[in-house]
Amino acid sequence: MLDNLSGNRYIAVPKAMDKTMNRIYLDYAATTPVDPEVLDTMLPFFKDRFGNPSSGHGKGQEALDAIESARHQVAALFNAKPHEIVFTGSGTEADNLALWGAAHALRDHGNHVIVSAIEHSAILKSAEFLEESGWDVTRLSVDENGMIDLDEFERIIRPDTVLLSVMTANNEVGTIQPIEEIGALLWDQNLLVHTDAVQGVGYLEQDVRALPVDMISISAHKIYGPKGTGALFIREGTPISSLIRGGGQEKGRRSGTHNVAGIAGLGKACEMLKDMRQENADRIRNLRDHLEKELLSRLDLIRVNGDKNHRLPNILHLSIEHIDGEAMLRHLDVEGIAASSGSACASGSDEISHVLKAMGRSKKETEGSLRLSLGKHTTDEEITEAVNRIEKVIKYLRSLSSY
Repeated sequence: MLDNLSGNRYIAVPKAMDKTMNRIYLDYAATTPVDPEVLDTMLPFFKDRFGNPSSGHGKGQEALDAIESARHQVAALFNAKPHEIVFTGSGTEADNLALWGAAHALRDHGNHVIVSAIEHSAILKSAEFLEESGWDVTRLSVDENGMIDLDEFERIIRPDTVLLSVMTANNEVGTIQPIEEIGALLWDQNLLVHTDAVQGVGYLEQDVRALPVDMISISAHKIYGPKGTGALFIREGTPISSLIRGGGQEKGRRSGTHNVAGIAGLGKACEMLKDMRQENADRIRNLRDHLEKELLSRLDLIRVNGDKNHRLPNILHLSIEHIDGEAMLRHLDVEGIAASSGSACASGSDEISHVLKAMGRSKKETEGSLRLSLGKHTTDEEITEAVNRIEKVIKYLRSLSSY
């Protein structure tokens, strides 16, 4: 049978959600709620402390002080120097600045850039733009678990390679990449190393005095801060060309009037993360493992995606056979569960996830993809209830399946 939207397989239309049902949020990898302490830090900059930090009067200097305080807080998370932190409008902008800015700064030294095949679209689209502008881009393959091959990596480095970008941890399947080993291989070579830590920074420590990388991207809204604010760590001495030109803010590296409230919120979020990261990671990992165990014991024809031994503690990505992913997400939402199939930035696309494709999955194998991602507000009771609701939805949809 055909559904009334796509003309493809039958997709059951769910009934309206029971408004008395408690909603369970399992999409923390897409975004996190702003922490109340972060919000309290931000609110004054929407009201009394509204000055432009580029102004020389008291109101402006008050805002500038808040920015520099936040810069110290972000730097402390990485054990970096404050002047090595550049504030941006998002993690995507930080990625663009790293790729475009570094490549352009080094264009006289070479035109070869390496990225992994499972990077966030912010990196992959930037790489495509570089290709259109004359750079040669190599996309590093991954194995079936989403892990890059260090031997292949060493083979594709060339004398004209100027930049490598490999994400700290994948935002869809959670696989953690060997960034320290990668950086160590390149540390004495004449090229730069960037890592997109937007998804990984919430759970993995990154001490830049020990980690051999030149640039790290982060985003506030993945760590209980506000949307619309990010940052890029740029190691002292790293050549970078500005992406956004204008008034010369951020020492000319990122112009534009500062989002003072957002930056203050990012600073507070980083301060809180530094103190609670390991405790949160351990608790969330236990919840995720329980969720995985229960679902695998109750349902058949399910595959866990990602490297089991090197995976973020909050992500469980499943391939579920004989299920239409779109119908599953609709029904889960009606059952009060917020989840996704993968990256929120790729939602609505008819194509299979580029991450799963790079891992060797076929379209048929990925049609029933489900990413469940936990956070610091997730409770034992929510996981118990989520298992029941997910089981209910999958069994119901399989009973209607035309596979």
